[in-house]
Amino acid sequence: MAWHRVVSEYSAESLVVHTPPGERYDRQMTADVSRLRLLLVSFAGWVNRHQQEVIDYLVEENHVLREQLKGRRLRLTDDQRRRLAAKGHRLGRRLLARVATIVTPDTILRWHRRLIAEKWTYARKRPGRPGTMKKVAALIVRMATANPTWGYSRIQGALKNLDHRVARSTIARVLKEQGIPPVPNRPTSWRTFLRAHWGKVAAADFFTTEVWRPRGLVTYYTLFVLDLRTRRVHVAGSTPHPDDAFMVQAARDLTDAVDGFLVGYRALICDRDTKWTDGFRRLLEDAGVRVVQTPIQAPNANAYAERFVRSIREECLDRLILFGERRLRDAVDQFVAHYHGERNHQGLGNELIAPQCEQNGGRHVCCRERLGGLLRYYHRAA
Repeated sequence: MAWHRVVSEYSAESLVVHTPPGERYDRQMTADVSRLRLLLVSFAGWVNRHQQEVIDYLVEENHVLREQLKGRRLRLTDDQRRRLAAKGHRLGRRLLARVATIVTPDTILRWHRRLIAEKWTYARKRPGRPGTMKKVAALIVRMATANPTWGYSRIQGALKNLDHRVARSTIARVLKEQGIPPVPNRPTSWRTFLRAHWGKVAAADFFTTEVWRPRGLVTYYTLFVLDLRTRRVHVAGSTPHPDDAFMVQAARDLTDAVDGFLVGYRALICDRDTKWTDGFRRLLEDAGVRVVQTPIQAPNANAYAERFVRSIREECLDRLILFGERRLRDAVDQFVAHYHGERNHQGLGNELIAPQCEQNGGRHVCCRERLGGLLRYYHRAA
């Protein structure tokens, strides 16, 4: 038994009262549950404050990122819209208005409605004639682009040779969708024009090289001519002073009736540099070669020549310190020989310009070096 002393307000005597054990146990359990409940409520409040602080930080971070866009529209993919819609629908409009910063709550809810609509949308067979196959449509565009003089009937006949039965109206619709006009107004592409004159058009340009001379660094200008069809290169000469005398002599060498590089050509593409003197142009025009100047500040109009300049600089000249004009001429000659017979060209199907007749049946792989190993060519020993 448990006994405790109680003092009455009417008597100074102490009374002894008996308390059953079950009632004391219930009171102790109630006090323990109250303490545990208070602890859980405090922990839940701390977690709620922590989560709110995280949410406030993320919202502020989104505001900062939005300021970095400076008013530009944020482009979201379909997958990103789907993820935002799935998360935003659980929050509701009121909470979304407080935390959504990328888009408005109405936008997120609209994405969610669209997501539900796509779930219950089934593909239906469209009545009527089937659409033109993508392969046939691509073939129509290819024929019209490569053959600017072909009309609808001519393309229809070419498709018939390939066992494709296509109406003229279908061909007209496909070309109209691709923005290709009818025959009288259809332009000729540059690729078609150049290939029609392949073998009759050459390109010319200069590249500069810094050479050490007794008086210091001297800039040399090297003139070269390139055949567009075969990519063959002919170096006309190098000089620190590309004046009229040098250009006239180069024109005489290029148009020589016996071994001139431009014999048989009809056009020479060059830029608008003042080094192309009147005497140079006059000699070329007398030989039947018309000088075609590229537009101002348009290096892509003479892309083949520009690509050769990049190749000889990156693969050879930028890796050498040249002392004297003789060293420059030797380096250029070595690279041109490597360029023609030992270097594969992607524009020619990764083939060589002038492959050498060698026996490739050997087992051992040999390496031919030029300029001390700067240029290498691997082949099988005969």
